[in-house]
Amino acid sequence: MSLRLTPTFRERLAEAERPLAGLWACTASPVVTEILAGSGMDWMLIDMEHSPNGLGSTLAQLQVAAAYPATPVVRVPIGDVVTIKQVLDLGAQNLLVPMVSTPDDARAAASAVRYPPRGTRGVGAALARSARWNRVDDYVRDADAHTSLFVQIETVEGVAQAAEIAAVDGVDGVFVGPSDLAASMGLLGEQTHPDVLAAVYETMRVVQAAGKPVGVNAFDPVIARGYADAGADFLLVGADVAILARESERLAEEWIRAARGHDLDAT
Repeated sequence: MSLRLTPTFRERLAEAERPLAGLWACTASPVVTEILAGSGMDWMLIDMEHSPNGLGSTLAQLQVAAAYPATPVVRVPIGDVVTIKQVLDLGAQNLLVPMVSTPDDARAAASAVRYPPRGTRGVGAALARSARWNRVDDYVRDADAHTSLFVQIETVEGVAQAAEIAAVDGVDGVFVGPSDLAASMGLLGEQTHPDVLAAVYETMRVVQAAGKPVGVNAFDPVIARGYADAGADFLLVGADVAILARESERLAEEWIRAARGHDLDAT
């Protein structure tokens, strides 16, 4: 029995002729993630940093996403070598490591993703979904071809060193996080402040100059379109939890609050 793994997010970006649009998967629900995976979006981010996702729920979401063309990327909660090893062994092919502010942070993440002698990833492929329990030929030797690593710049320090971070061997791309970046700049909650936008655009510029793709998070469609027009290679433009929250609020407004107002008018 021999199995072939799907293309990595690195490969999808290399072939893309437009920015790849994605959604956050934050509910820890395989059902919701399967709905996202079949939506027609290019990719999704299964979030373990700010969502109630553990190893079990992440595994279940990777399994349901495998039936659809959307590419899953897993954001680990921290760039820890053990956590990265476990998530890779679940079969995650594409990782996003948050809070990468220095080239050393990026090098540590790249090392954790690679087997020796190029890195420090523990070898357990025969026991793991990553190699489909040794059904992927030569997985251990070819593991670099089956995985991609993206790092998240979201601090003032990271912006200042974006070019050096992007140039680290093993880093396949950079994702900019405006929320934490705004906080780092003393502008908590002001992701669309002109200074924050300027820092995002500058990061995009230097990362692409280093020859790596760059993405950014933007729920505001006007801001997201601006990033796309400026050359962003990939975007996160919504989240399952936000879609559910806003749409349920809209329905409540339509059927409850508006109806109450109508009843008052009638009296």
